[in-house]
Amino acid sequence: MNRTRALALTLVLTATPLASAQTPESKQPSRPGTKAADVGVEQTLMKLERDTLAALIKKDSAAFGRIFSDDAVLITPDGSPQTKAQLLADLKSGDLAIATSDISDMKVRAFGDTAVVTYVTIDKGTYKGQDISGRYRWTDVFVRRAASWQIVAGQGTRIESPK
Repeated sequence: MNRTRALALTLVLTATPLASAQTPESKQPSRPGTKAADVGVEQTLMKLERDTLAALIKKDSAAFGRIFSDDAVLITPDGSPQTKAQLLADLKSGDLAIATSDISDMKVRAFGDTAVVTYVTIDKGTYKGQDISGRYRWTDVFVRRAASWQIVAGQGTRIESPK
């Protein structure tokens, strides 16, 4: 797995940085006319994302892996597919190590038992000894199953600096 792929996997699954990195407007419903139930879903999913990122930084693979469905499909920033098992193996082995990750611009769109979470991260980390630090935009698709939300699909895209 290359450097970009590793970072994508990490960030896709770690859309959960510290709450202090959230902007005040991201704590509010993301669109006018949002129902109270949707506000609860938004808050729940934002917390899940933050908690998952914290687990990634702590290298807690059990806590990190809980957010993902066993059959989750993850697309890394280089366009490569990755499974939950592959991602967790990289974390457990130490191949994937994220030192810091600051999240911003988090938005949640709920559609019944499905929701889409988008956000931006600025990460510092390594994959197999190579620097994968950078700025990324993430999209996670959640499904609620038996009152529990899990990521079933995710994709990360590296945001290149203007030249």
